[in-house]
Amino acid sequence: MEDALDPTRTALVVFDMLECYRPRVEAAGAVEPIRRLIAACREYDIPICYARADHRLDGADANRTVTDTDEAFRPWGPDGPEFRFPHPPETRVVMSEFAPQAGDYDIPKHRWSAFHQTSLDLSLRSRGIDTVLLVGGSTHVGIASTAYAARDRDYQVVIVRDGLTGYEPQRSFFADQVFPRMCRVRTVDQVAAVLAGHRSTAAR
Repeated sequence: MEDALDPTRTALVVFDMLECYRPRVEAAGAVEPIRRLIAACREYDIPICYARADHRLDGADANRTVTDTDEAFRPWGPDGPEFRFPHPPETRVVMSEFAPQAGDYDIPKHRWSAFHQTSLDLSLRSRGIDTVLLVGGSTHVGIASTAYAARDRDYQVVIVRDGLTGYEPQRSFFADQVFPRMCRVRTVDQVAAVLAGHRSTAAR
């Protein structure tokens, strides 16, 4: 299958790259790759959508699904804590390295998928977008949920693997064993090369 990206039909979704998650993003080595990808997308006028967790501090809008463990895979005890979004509002802003600009899309979300009851799908379709570049984390949670939702809406999906965050080995497992069956998995350099190739072809 041809490895092509048309900038006029492509958007970048930057998922939960918030100041409250900075330690995780830095630990995954994703800061510089995401920064470079955002810069490349701006060079080609590719729309950038910032999907970000948006929860009430009292947890009243939280998902109520019963789970065996918390996010660190620690089993809940009989007196386990109730869900509360643990980060104060001032830390729930996009990391400074990726700061949104005028014309970017702000996509507040209340569940894992960036498509679930948000404006993302309408925003993309109104611009004729059929391909989504996806970075951020966590890979096995929000990225996976968003990728599945995009596929079910018939979008082409490109997971940019050096821009992923989250726990290992889940991150590598999804990038190597799950995503290749449902979409394309590329690096920032590969995406940049494909975009440059499209520009060269269009200039002929």
